Amino acid sequence: MSLLRLYTRVLELLGGEARLGWILAGANLCLAAAQFAEPVLFGRIVDVLSGKPSTGMFASSSPWPLLLAWVAFGLFTIGCSAAVALHADRLAHRQRQAVLTSYFEHVMQLPLNFHTGTHSGRLMKVMLNGTDSLWRLWLGFFREHFAAIMSVLVLLPMSLYINWRLAILLFLLCVVFTVLTTFVVRKTYGMQSEVEEHYSDLSARASDALGNVALVQSFVRIDAEVQGLRFVADKLLSVQMPVLSWWALVTVITRASTTITVLAIFTVGIALHQQGLTSVGEIVMFVAFATMLIQKLEQVVSFINNVFMEAPRLQEFFNVLDAVPAVRDRPDAIDTGRLSGLVEFSDVSFSYDGKRPAVEDLSFVALPGQTVALVGPTGAGKSTAIALLHRAFDPQSGFIKIDGMDVRGLKLTALRRNIGVVFQEALLFNRSIASNLRVGKPDATDEELKAAAGRAQALEFIERSEHKFDTPAGERGRMLSGGERQRLSIARALLKDPPILILDEATSALDAVTEAKVNAALDEVMRGRTTFVIAHRLSTIRNATRILVFDGGRVIESGTFDELVAKGGRFAELARAQFMVQANAQTNIQRPQSANADVKI
Repeated sequence: MSLLRLYTRVLELLGGEARLGWILAGANLCLAAAQFAEPVLFGRIVDVLSGKPSTGMFASSSPWPLLLAWVAFGLFTIGCSAAVALHADRLAHRQRQAVLTSYFEHVMQLPLNFHTGTHSGRLMKVMLNGTDSLWRLWLGFFREHFAAIMSVLVLLPMSLYINWRLAILLFLLCVVFTVLTTFVVRKTYGMQSEVEEHYSDLSARASDALGNVALVQSFVRIDAEVQGLRFVADKLLSVQMPVLSWWALVTVITRASTTITVLAIFTVGIALHQQGLTSVGEIVMFVAFATMLIQKLEQVVSFINNVFMEAPRLQEFFNVLDAVPAVRDRPDAIDTGRLSGLVEFSDVSFSYDGKRPAVEDLSFVALPGQTVALVGPTGAGKSTAIALLHRAFDPQSGFIKIDGMDVRGLKLTALRRNIGVVFQEALLFNRSIASNLRVGKPDATDEELKAAAGRAQALEFIERSEHKFDTPAGERGRMLSGGERQRLSIARALLKDPPILILDEATSALDAVTEAKVNAALDEVMRGRTTFVIAHRLSTIRNATRILVFDGGRVIESGTFDELVAKGGRFAELARAQFMVQANAQTNIQRPQSANADVKI
């Protein structure tokens, strides 16, 4: 993306503030004109005082009207500058927060495979750096950069009108500046992009180490991680320094050019004055023009430098902002309210990479109130099948229906409102226990929180803590044990009260006693709901209505627990491995063991 297109997008993000932006732009144009008047008045006063009546613009035989006009323009410039600065500040801050919120909402809607392949620390860095860059560019543009650009555009034509011979020197200064700046931008644009990549690596590495601080300390990795971070920082500096050197060269040459221009104006002006082609006042006026032009060109250099330096950050920001969610609402999507829970998979196939299917030709029906268990080795397709149900992804072929309606025809919020999920890894916010539970039902009362926590066997440890439901869970729930986190996750799903429930190894982090209590609570809650259970421990699915055995993305066996054991197939092998059944060597009859067996494969 070119710098011009990039900056155009920056201005497009003003959104609802665009009207104020146009007003500020008009005010900057007035400022440019008012600032231009000052050196003209200065030159005219010098001419009047030197005994030569001023002609042309601001002609007067007395210095007092010229002085009063100068005061008027000065007061206008001060007042207008203050108003522009005030409203530019407010505009930039308001719109920064608006864009940050919009970006966050967009990122949260992106599919899980996007987040799987993108480090969360990098996304945070892109969000904060991107919105900070937008804020700086908006603020600088409306405070001084636009006025500087307008001043140059006003000053050059007017200088031609006053004295084209002296104006040529100002044009030469602008040409030198333009050529030099263009050269440096082209020379360093790719280098600055590389710098920003190293900044992203630095952020991701630091976030990765902090997120795994227990691992770092346990394996005595502090020195290694610090050294790794220092190595990335050194690489960053090695590519940043040449960029800074080039822009320092621009500053030096620009200032040298302006000094030469002022000397040239005096030299040419004296020669023209001797020939009667200019006045002393015009020479003074053009020296003031050159001084003003120097100041404005330095501001323009600063503007281009800012855009250049922010470009890689903004490019990253827009790349994320332009990412299109693979799963989104159709234009005709509907909200049906609460569903009954009739789930139908029909010839569903899905592949993550387009080569190897994660699930293939998957077909089954789950009636309202039934419990369907999905078992099989890791990578067999169990979690993918359930992810397709709540539209983490959409199948490449086949369809999934709930209550006879294709899930792609339902609004995402409506679909997911009807599905409760208890993940294998309990996902908790760094907020209070009450706040984490209310994720399931934002308007839940304290009594409802207690009831849900009690049914999930979580009320006991909550009541033991000093702050009870106001107890902070810590980052990712680290202030709680694994079993406590899982029980809160179950309570959250119970509070949501969905017609469809998904249990992804929901009791894997619980001890045998607590698991038995939670299973009893889940049995009660599962009654009347369509429940899908992903399980490795077969003890948790002993009473499932139907068990689907997955392998290689396909269902290879289907039936009740006893039916599958009697078949003597893959499920029977799993049951024997977990001592759920025993084989009689003499009669070769497999008999079910206790449902409380708790050996994990």
